[in-house]
Order: sequence, then C-alpha cells, then structure tokens
Amino acid sequence: PVAMGAGFGAGLGLALASSAFIGGSFVLKKKGLLRLCGRGRARAGQGGHAYLREWLWWAGLLCMGVGEAANFAAYAFAPATLVTPLGALSVLVSAVLSSIFLNEQLNIHGKIGCILSILGSTVMVIHAPQEEEVSSLESMAEKLKDPGFIVFAVCVLVSSLLLIFVAGPRYGQSNVLVYVLVCSAIGSLSVSCVKGLGIALKELFSGKPVLKEPLGWVLLVCLVICISIQINYLNKALDIFNTSVVTPIYYVLFTTAVMMCSAILFKEWQHMVLDNIIGSISGFLTIVSGIFLLHAFRDMPFTPSLLPLFLQPGRADPHPPWSSADRHQSCQHQPLLPSENKGSQSAEEEEEEEE
Repeated sequence: PVAMGAGFGAGLGLALASSAFIGGSFVLKKKGLLRLCGRGRARAGQGGHAYLREWLWWAGLLCMGVGEAANFAAYAFAPATLVTPLGALSVLVSAVLSSIFLNEQLNIHGKIGCILSILGSTVMVIHAPQEEEVSSLESMAEKLKDPGFIVFAVCVLVSSLLLIFVAGPRYGQSNVLVYVLVCSAIGSLSVSCVKGLGIALKELFSGKPVLKEPLGWVLLVCLVICISIQINYLNKALDIFNTSVVTPIYYVLFTTAVMMCSAILFKEWQHMVLDNIIGSISGFLTIVSGIFLLHAFRDMPFTPSLLPLFLQPGRADPHPPWSSADRHQSCQHQPLLPSENKGSQSAEEEEEEEE
C-alpha cells in the first residue's frame, strides 16, 4: 500500500471536495431553472436569460467554479491517475442529490451503480500509484522532453487530426466514438498542462520568478487550445447522441487516456508492486461498471413485475412447480415456440377425438 503523505492527502481531499461541489452545482442550477419555469419565465432552452436573476443559479455557478479550482489544485498534489477517476464521484453526488431535492427517480440500477462507484473509488485510493516527484518547472521540462512522451503526444495529435478531418465527416453523425475519442485524446494532454500549471502556481506562491519562465506560458496556451477542442467536440457528440450514451463512454475513454499519458510522463506505474497495479485497475473497472449502470439504465423503470415470480410480492407460490405433477417440466425443456406448439398439440388432440 501507498504511503499517505501530506501532499497525497491534500490532493485526495481536494479531489473529493471537487466532486462534491461539481455534483452539487448541477442540482443548484437545475433547481433555479425549475423555479423560473414555475413562475412562467422563458426557459433557457428557448433562449431565455431570466436565470441570470436567480440566486440559486448563481450559487450553482459558484459551486462549479470552486469545484473546478479544487480539481485544478488536486493535480498539483496527487497523481493524475487518482484525481481523474475520482471525478466520477461528481456524477454520483449529482444523482443522489437529484433524487433528494429534485424528486428525480433513482432506480435500483442507479443505486447499485452508486455503490459500485464508491467501492471502486475506495479501492483506487488504497492502491493509488506514486508518481515521480516533480517539484519545479525545470523538472517538468525534462519530463516533457522524454522520447516516450514525445511519441505519445505525436500519436495523439496525428490520430486526433485523422478523426477530425477524415473520420468525422464520414462517420461522426453515426458513430459515437469518433468525437468522443477526439475529446478523450486531447483531454489527456490538457491534464498534463494542468499538472504543469499547478506546479508553476506552487512555485509562484513560494516566491520564485515563474512569470519569466516561457514554459508556464506555453502550457497555458496549450491548455486553452486543448480545452476549446474538447468543449467543441463534446458538444457535437452531445448534440447528436443521447447523454446517457455519451457520458459513460467519454468517462471511460478520457480516464483511460489520462492514465496512459500520466503513466508515460510521470512514470507512475514503474515502481508499483503487482497487487497495487491489480488494485488500481480493478478499482477503475469497478467505477466504470458503476457509471455504466447509473447512466445506461437511468430512464428504465424497474417495477416488481420484472422480478422473478418467487420474489414478486403477493405472487409467491406455496406449492413449488417441481412438487406438482402438472408442472413437472422445467423451463429448459419447454418448446421455443409455445403458441405454435400448443396449436399443433390441440390440432392433434382434435384429430384423435374425431378418430
């Protein structure tokens, strides 16, 4: 297990706080918009801007800003392989608070998804990798010159250009992976820029002349470009495809790309023992399963009629089917087309009666 240093603990706390604030911000904004709708004001989806005079909406925006700032700061203290997957908890917080304050139904799939996300996050925290210490922009510059990272960055840029200019016009309207892959690949580079800027801010607050360093400004420009591309193509994906499809796929691909980039740039997996590697991967896959259940079946009603007969309330049979003579066949031995077989059986019986 990983030694919980002060920096690691601070990064973990900031990541958890970020998820709580971002998850709560969605609920506050939605609550504000619903209040406006109840007063008969023009809705935001119809071009209305009355929400700018609603204090709940501004409270949601403030929470979002605090959450993003905490997330930004978390990258300066904890490994990106830990901070990025924990972002899934904001989806969990939003789902739980929506069911409490917005009366949105959280079905059994969603509740199981929430539990899986919490368990997966716990496992990832326990087995989180320790990245190589990067304490200054000089050491960050050395890592950015690493041949492995340069090859990775070139592959990301080339594949993104191919997806945008070749695959996009042909398959962008029919395949959800095209635009989501662009967001995820570029997003892995944006996290690296965030990490470098976090280090620059730490140096700035400690009194070092960081503003004279060109690397900090280069990282800032790269971050703005990367985020602009991400927002553009994520909006395209959300406009074409259902949110419940885009969100889990984007989370999985984005987190995987960030983990790969972080592993190459900061050598996070180099000194890990086998049980921590298995624990980190298992935790991530558990979070993925939870997010999938939470989103993919969000609009599916789960009624008692979907349960097996022996679990349905009021439908329990005191005489099990295997104990009665007229129900001795199991479902495995029943015909595949019962209606046709019943019809043929009744026809045979009528023929026998006529004879």
